[in-house]
Amino acid sequence: MHLRKRILVTGGAGFLGSFLCEALLEAGHDILCVDNFLTGTKDNIARLLDNAHFELLRHDVTFPLYVEVDEIYNFACPASPIHYQFDPVQTTKTSVHGAINMLGLCKRLKAKILQASTSEIYGDPAVHPQPESYWGNVNPIGMRSCYDEGKRCAETLFFGYRQQHRLRIKIARIFNTYGPRMHVNDGRVVSNFIVQALKGEPITLYGDGGQTRSFCYVDDMVRGVVSLMNTSDEFIGPVNLGNPKELTISELAAKVISLTGSRSRTIHKSLPDDDPRQRQPDIALAREALGWQPMTSLEKGLAKTIAYFEEVLRRNLRPDASA
Repeated sequence: MHLRKRILVTGGAGFLGSFLCEALLEAGHDILCVDNFLTGTKDNIARLLDNAHFELLRHDVTFPLYVEVDEIYNFACPASPIHYQFDPVQTTKTSVHGAINMLGLCKRLKAKILQASTSEIYGDPAVHPQPESYWGNVNPIGMRSCYDEGKRCAETLFFGYRQQHRLRIKIARIFNTYGPRMHVNDGRVVSNFIVQALKGEPITLYGDGGQTRSFCYVDDMVRGVVSLMNTSDEFIGPVNLGNPKELTISELAAKVISLTGSRSRTIHKSLPDDDPRQRQPDIALAREALGWQPMTSLEKGLAKTIAYFEEVLRRNLRPDASA
């Protein structure tokens, strides 16, 4: 017999959170989506609003929340450098105060909670690829520290609440994820390259383009996150979730130009402070403990993402499009 759970998703109107809400609804659960719409948008969840098992609540997780749920996915936090650097104090508060408030709610309800952590935990890594045992190389006062250190502190809080209050926690360290519903102007490399290519603008490479990333399609990431939540209470992580197939930023630009049929050329600008030179997850633990690995090729995932941005740009160019 299927057990319909009441599940809270903070940041549920965001890029990744909205796909998670859909997947959990399709699995037969009642979903409470909480978002303050700083970076999330109602467009991402518009198709869900008429579903009797979906509820939307505008709320900022830096303030306490009093609801009744069985599970919590804590995804609330700006994730792109442009967004999280815009208000570094609020970004840090969202990670730290948000974690405290969600953990407090979890403690009261005796619920299970999953923290959406990040590969930024590892900073500019001195170990490659990055296993969960690596402690990281993070600048605590740099441009990215509001996000990096906020997420590191959130992990500390999660483990502290488990040790002190025996909470049922899970930690997912999410590596670069892409797909439809990314912001057009969020500053992340996949969306940047696709939008520039579709507009025929020069594609901006920072540094020499030799820095590497590993990109995971959103459907694969959601599958991994849900698999982690559904493991036994004894398994808490942290677990790396990402695609171990590494490529240079220059190679990504070439793929995007090819798939869009663009005539864009590449230009180079200086590398931002503390920008990681390498990023590749070691996913041996995810394979072993979750039976999980990415299934979507970069070419297939990029094709779906490009189709999404083509529609967004077409819509924005229509005479009746809102400003």
